[in-house]
Amino acid sequence: QVQVEESGGGLVQAGGSLRLTCAASGSIFSINGMGWYRQAPGKQRELVASIRSSNTNYGDSVKGRFTISRNNANDTVYLQMNSLKPEDTAVYYCNADIFSSRGVRRMYWGQGTQVTVSS
Repeated sequence: QVQVEESGGGLVQAGGSLRLTCAASGSIFSINGMGWYRQAPGKQRELVASIRSSNTNYGDSVKGRFTISRNNANDTVYLQMNSLKPEDTAVYYCNADIFSSRGVRRMYWGQGTQVTVSS
């Protein structure tokens, strides 16, 4: 059994910062990549940032403001969000591309964490 769990969301004023954490746990053999997506009400889920080995990728709307990082020792990925804007308000989901200890590769999603930025 593999689990992916996010934490760190909340309410912040525009211009503020938040740090999200995502931890993968369970019967993991290896993790190929991890990332963050978000979904605002009435909108499609969109990529925020992803990391695979040392390669990172960011959505255009967050470049220069958000930073993704990973701790391979404890299967955790972080999203540091600075200069937050009201349009960053969304549910943020963690995604992980995992090989389980049974040799099955699949994508896992967390339950999501709410980020609300007030103007």
